[in-house]
Amino acid sequence: MHVACELLTGAELSTHPSREREHVRRLFEGVRIAFPDERFPPVYARPLVWHERAGRRVPTMDLLIATAAVVDHAPLVTRNVKDFSRIPDLIVLGY
Repeated sequence: MHVACELLTGAELSTHPSREREHVRRLFEGVRIAFPDERFPPVYARPLVWHERAGRRVPTMDLLIATAAVVDHAPLVTRNVKDFSRIPDLIVLGY
């Protein structure tokens, strides 16, 4: 769910929003969108507190996206390997 929000925001910010919305729609045709459940809050809270206590900021949307992947034991595919690699138990695949 959070990834879909992030991608559609990027589409809206692009110079060709209708074309980019179509790309996102096609990308999600074969993907199951997962919704947060009771497993989500504790998996979200632990790394957030750990990073904050260490004086490091983690963008909220990044942590929401990472948490969804960790909860479902799914890899996260991103160009932002550096930031996401700071999240414990997250499998990060760069491209």
